[in-house]
Amino acid sequence: MMRKIYTNYGFFGLLRLIKDKILTVLFYPNARIVRFPVYIRGKKGIKGGERLTTGINLRIDIINSKEKNPFLIIGKNVEINDYVHIGVANGVTIGDNTLIASKVFISDHNHGCYNGEIQSSPNEKPISRVLKSEEINIGRNVWIGEFVSVLPGVTIGDGAIIGAMSVVTKDIPSNSIAVGSPARVIKVYSESTKKWKIIGK
Repeated sequence: MMRKIYTNYGFFGLLRLIKDKILTVLFYPNARIVRFPVYIRGKKGIKGGERLTTGINLRIDIINSKEKNPFLIIGKNVEINDYVHIGVANGVTIGDNTLIASKVFISDHNHGCYNGEIQSSPNEKPISRVLKSEEINIGRNVWIGEFVSVLPGVTIGDGAIIGAMSVVTKDIPSNSIAVGSPARVIKVYSESTKKWKIIGK
């Protein structure tokens, strides 16, 4: 076992892995391994994370306010790769066994309001605009590809796959594959045939 790990990581990689495992046990005892560096603001808002695996440079920003107690719920056996940014002003839930590729952006909030009765002015500095937030729910067994953005108010159903570089702006049903900007469903899984079916065929 040790020889296989050494072959995969090399000498310096193995040293880094040992360091990360020790720091994980000290600071994130529920997790499987958290690879450092990691940046977390608002750690008390994080729930779950049993057997969590992360890549390097995970960034989590949980923004507290007087009106809300924002939360990030991470299910069991979630794997998050390198350079993922999760921004929370309301609530984000990530279901069990979900796999998130590198450089994914998940944010439940926006600087400003751009529809409805009262809208933000472009003459106002973006940082000073009202923070509008809507909860995000990511189901179980979801696979989110590289460079995906998941935007406020979205629900991604169990077993869904989001293709690389997609921008998820609306709900994605369970057991479907969605791609593009904005993401749209191109395939659904059939339990009866045990195959993925192209939409429209």
